[in-house]
This record gives sequence, structure tokens and C-alpha cells, in this order.
Amino acid sequence: MAVENNKTRGILILIFIMLVWGSSYSITKSVVATLPPMCFAFIRFLIATLCLLPVYLQHRRKQKDKLVTSDYVRLVFMGLTGVTGYYILFNFSLLYTSASVGALIQGLIPICIALFGILFLSEKVNQRQIAGIIISFAGVALVGLISNDKTNGSNPILGNLLMLASVVCWTVYTLLSRKSNHLDSITTTFLGGCAGTLLCLPTAVYEYTHLDTPIRLGMFGWVAVVYLGAISSALCYLLYNQALKNLPAAMVGNFLNLDILVGVSIAVIFLHESITPWQIVGGVLILSGLFLSSTPTRPTLTS
Repeated sequence: MAVENNKTRGILILIFIMLVWGSSYSITKSVVATLPPMCFAFIRFLIATLCLLPVYLQHRRKQKDKLVTSDYVRLVFMGLTGVTGYYILFNFSLLYTSASVGALIQGLIPICIALFGILFLSEKVNQRQIAGIIISFAGVALVGLISNDKTNGSNPILGNLLMLASVVCWTVYTLLSRKSNHLDSITTTFLGGCAGTLLCLPTAVYEYTHLDTPIRLGMFGWVAVVYLGAISSALCYLLYNQALKNLPAAMVGNFLNLDILVGVSIAVIFLHESITPWQIVGGVLILSGLFLSSTPTRPTLTS
């Protein structure tokens, strides 16, 4: 009975996480035009790291991870790719493209991780996985490069390419995190987040000093930024790690598909974005390729 309760609790947690992460595309799209992308990334993760600080300090009292120089170097690069690079590119992307298309392109993350694992970690692959990778990339080509509707963005192709670049950043971050399996997830999440936040600071300062007009974010904007930092980044990362303890990794990985579907649905319903038939076909191809290539490996974090 206890096992079933833990499983049910884990599923409910995952549904909550996917709802939060799915909402991040539309919320970011709504705020990024007012709060410049690099300042946005810095403030978001400053809030996240401050929220995670007491959790990390409490964890350190119970368990002391022994970090060596190579661990610190890896954590810096994790911050560079998973926080600084990923969120700056993500924010800039949504200046130019729609939240719905951005969510669809993010569906490529598990595929890229599988592909990079094959290329750089010599992971084994079967014909089904190869087919899934090819189908997903075809879907992204339809969503991001072939079918573009400028009513949802000022420069969709540029925005979609930036979103693809953010996918690559998260893929590199995931490969680096796999090299840090000997460290506790709270340690890697917090210290990697600290490194990424510090690396965001120079870009945010540069951007702020070159603004033509002062930032006027407003109440909604600040609530949105706090929501993304405290809830989407800090709380959901911790809940996600908790869900991994109670559910099989393959099941958790399959729930990542909800992130895409929720992201597209919220953008269409609340931002009144339009989806072209070709983009729908592309989204189906991405999800189909993700299903074909999915393996029971450790899933990754998004948004």
C-alpha cells in the first residue's frame, strides 16, 4: 500500500511539474518584451538559487559530498550551458518566435541527448532509435524552418534557430550532469545554478547599461519572474528529483511529453497564437520520434 501511495504521489507531482513547466513558455513570452533577455535570465536564477540555498545548507549538514577540482570545473560548465547559455538563448528566442513553436522545438531535447550520447559517449543504438531521431528532426524542420507564421513572432526563423541552440546547450548540460552522478542532485543543482547565475551577471550588467529606456516591469511582470524562479526553477527541480525516487526513470521520461503539449495548449488558449497544419504535422513527428527513440534512461530537466 505504501508503494502504491508513493507511486500515486509521484505521478501527481509530475503532472504538477509539467503544468508549471508547460506554462513557462507563454509566461516568458509575455515578460521578455519588457524585461530584457539577459537581465531576465539573471534575475530568474538569482531568485532560484536564493530559494535553494536553505535546502542546500540543510543537505550539507546531513551529507558532505567530496568535491575535487574536476567536479568544480564541471559544475562551472554545467552552469554555463544549463543556466547562462540555455536561459539567455531561450529568452531571446521568445522575442522572435511564438511560445507554441518554442515548446514544440523543445521536444527535441531527449532526441538530442540520445544523439549526443551516441556520438560522444559511444552509447549503443538500435534501428528503432535511429528511426526516431530522424523522424523527430524532420518534425523540427517542419515546425521551425519550413512553416512560419509571422503573426506570432517578428522573426520566426531566427527565434527558432535560437531555440534549437538552447536545446543544444541543455543537451551538453545533461551530458555533463551524467559525469557528475557521484554527486548528490541537490549539490549539482544548487552549485551549477550558482555558477550559471554568476556567469549571467556580466551579460545582464552589459545589457542593462545599454538600454535605451528604463525597465518598467509592473506587478504582473515581477510576479511572473518570481514564479519562474521560485516555482518553475527551484521548487520543480526539487520535486522532480523526489519523483525520480518513487517512479521508474522510463515513466518519468514519458511525462516530459506533457511539457510540450501543455506549452502549446496554453500558448494557443491564453496568447491566442495560431498553429499551422504543417506545424501540427511537425509536432506529431517530434512526439512520434520521441516515442520511438525513448529508452529507460535517466530523463532530463527543462524550463
